[in-house]
Amino acid sequence: MAGSRGSRWIGRWDPEDEAFWAGTGRRVAHRNLLFSVLAEHIGFSVWTMWSVLVLFMGPEYGLSPADKFLLTSVVTLVGAAVRVPYTFAVAVFGGRNWTIVAASLLLLPTVAAFAVMRPGTSFSTFLWIGLLAGIGGGNFASSMTNINAFFPMREKGWALGLNAGGGNIGVPVIQLAALAVIGAGGGPRVLLGIYIPLIVAAAVLAALFMDNLAGVKNDTGAALDAARDRHTWIMSFLYVGTFGSFIGYSFAFGQVLTNQFGRTPLQAAYLTFIGPLLGSLIRPLGGRLADRYGGARITLWNFVAMAAATGVLVVASTHRSLPLFVAVFVVLFVLSGLGNGSTYKMIPGIFQAKALARGLEGEAAAAYGRRLSGASMGLIGAVGALGGVGINLAFRQSFLSYGSGTGAFVAFLLFYGAAFAVTWAVYLRRTGPLPATAAAAGTEPRLGYAEV
Repeated sequence: MAGSRGSRWIGRWDPEDEAFWAGTGRRVAHRNLLFSVLAEHIGFSVWTMWSVLVLFMGPEYGLSPADKFLLTSVVTLVGAAVRVPYTFAVAVFGGRNWTIVAASLLLLPTVAAFAVMRPGTSFSTFLWIGLLAGIGGGNFASSMTNINAFFPMREKGWALGLNAGGGNIGVPVIQLAALAVIGAGGGPRVLLGIYIPLIVAAAVLAALFMDNLAGVKNDTGAALDAARDRHTWIMSFLYVGTFGSFIGYSFAFGQVLTNQFGRTPLQAAYLTFIGPLLGSLIRPLGGRLADRYGGARITLWNFVAMAAATGVLVVASTHRSLPLFVAVFVVLFVLSGLGNGSTYKMIPGIFQAKALARGLEGEAAAAYGRRLSGASMGLIGAVGALGGVGINLAFRQSFLSYGSGTGAFVAFLLFYGAAFAVTWAVYLRRTGPLPATAAAAGTEPRLGYAEV
């Protein structure tokens, strides 16, 4: 495992070799996972800081509820868009090197927001600062691509779940920090000031303790192959339903509480962190269950549960029942986190299954799976995050049209039903010959994805 391009580059990396993994691989992989989680965690906090900053922005800021939903939509949109280049930056610069750069870039939106956050600032200025904050959403894509390369297939669900869950916790952490600041009588600039040294610490720790994998090379062909593969876009659709829900609700929950249920910013802050916290903590469990029972099965029944919870939310929203609304919304957060873990575990499993169906074995199959799953993760993560944009725009339109979020919840219910149907039809409905019999007959196999 000698370095090939400086002391922080690892030349040989074969996690599927059990002796290598037990001897040195596991220790190195877990060290990189730890500091990847830290940097991604701060990135999520910066990305979602506007979900709490808008709670500070009272009537003196001159923003309507529609303005605030538009602002959070812009932040979410940029976070989704930058996930694609962030994914491939790992192969260009190295996982450690890009983590340093990505963490350092978080200073731009944080310092800029610190400078302009005051009444009298124009709405257009807030929109431009929101555009900058969106770069925090890209950290997830580069982090997941990097960690995917470090771990063997048998542990990817757990490792990716931990990495993503630890990052997702950045959402409730900044909401809790906002609660503490509001409770202490502080303003938004206090909250922003807390995060500036944390960003610096994340970049420094990545420089000191993370590694680059020389085997993860820039491969534009992989990006094109992933974009051509239908499973990239099918999984993108499913990820809209899981992660798109998580990030969209994280941005919107506090605003729904203040606009529909009349909660003050402090009262809303007491409630908003609970759902994202539980949804983040359960994400590794979703990956673990997918490792054991198959990601497709867990994802399928998770969408059933999400649809049922959303149906109850329609009732709670219609009857303005705050206790029921909050309780079921928290359940929906938990289910979105569980589904995040199971859907992301499916990605490497699907491409591994395709490799085996092509007749590849051993390291050749693993390399094929790593190549396409790593490339597809950026696209899937980007499209999935667009679900958060859709959720905020749906809430905006629902409040403009009906004065409540009920119309948006009806739309979400229909989407979860469609996601259930797609999961079953593509990954669990068995039609046509299995790979072995298809190969013998010389026909195109229909892969069995129930175990992915």
